[in-house]
Amino acid sequence: MKLSKIANTLECDLNGDGNIEIFRAAGIEDAGPNDITFLANPKYADKIKSCKAGAIILSLGSPQTKIPCLLSINPYLSFAKAIELFYSPPEIIPGIHPTATITETAKLGENYSVGANVVIGEGVIIGKNSVIHPNVIIYPYAQIGNNFVAHSHAVVREYCQIGNSVILQNGAVIGADGFGFAPKEDGSFHKILQSGNVVLEDNVEIGAQTCIDRATVGETRIGASSKIDNLVQIGHGSHVGTNTVLAAQVGLAGSTHVGNRVLLAGQVGVSGHLRIEDDVIATGQTGIGHSLKAGSRVSGSPEMDSGLWRRNTVLLKRLPELFRSVRSLGKKLRKLEKVILGEEN
Repeated sequence: MKLSKIANTLECDLNGDGNIEIFRAAGIEDAGPNDITFLANPKYADKIKSCKAGAIILSLGSPQTKIPCLLSINPYLSFAKAIELFYSPPEIIPGIHPTATITETAKLGENYSVGANVVIGEGVIIGKNSVIHPNVIIYPYAQIGNNFVAHSHAVVREYCQIGNSVILQNGAVIGADGFGFAPKEDGSFHKILQSGNVVLEDNVEIGAQTCIDRATVGETRIGASSKIDNLVQIGHGSHVGTNTVLAAQVGLAGSTHVGNRVLLAGQVGVSGHLRIEDDVIATGQTGIGHSLKAGSRVSGSPEMDSGLWRRNTVLLKRLPELFRSVRSLGKKLRKLEKVILGEEN
């Protein structure tokens, strides 16, 4: 595809030879003469010097380069769209595979693709344009909107409600029992019936092997356009707002409320019954034990302001040196004390 056509498609300004043929999108370190790449973070601008790409997507106002470039308001987004120009996904086979099991009371909208060994239970409703890959299980009375995509081994449990344009990656489990057990006098436990459900609003994507537990009563809800990575655990009765991102191995204990546009980086853990308000950012491996106000930036465990955490981290590296200094100072003070008290000749 000619670079000029790519520029028009991505609505970018072209700077350089538009007749170059581009065959694929690639990372800046791997790109060759027929590849297009991108640079979004000025911190890595030096990489342009050694870049061998045929073209590069840069921010508006970037310095001129020898490499033909596309200038974009959002280079990362433009590159994401460029990838789509060169990738051809496997063909979706319409219809129902002979080994799929669909109950008579289930209803599927038009233009569906149901793969091998899929099981769809009683009373399930699925909208139009659904793609259900092999070995997906949908329990009875689940309700699912249009443009649903479920990859192999995803599970949707009973009574769960899923909106439009939702994607479930491989092995995602929506609506498993919440972790609820009442202790008995003899030290054993009585399993608490998890009678609620899970609601996924429109444009939500759930990563591979992520578990979103059904509520004990009421619902566990994931807001519209939120994106949840692989290996995330959402406890029962939790609510996640809109346009929120939970990266890999995040864990929310039960009844956690997370606001809109929140970013929890990898391995963040949140105690139960807390409220994380809008626009909070927690860096990787943060342990959150208190509710957080809107706009907070936190790091560390227990959580603290990210600026304070960075300063503490620098000091921690110097702790052995500081300890030696304090010990040496202590010896000098004790010696001085003896001199003052006349105890030393």
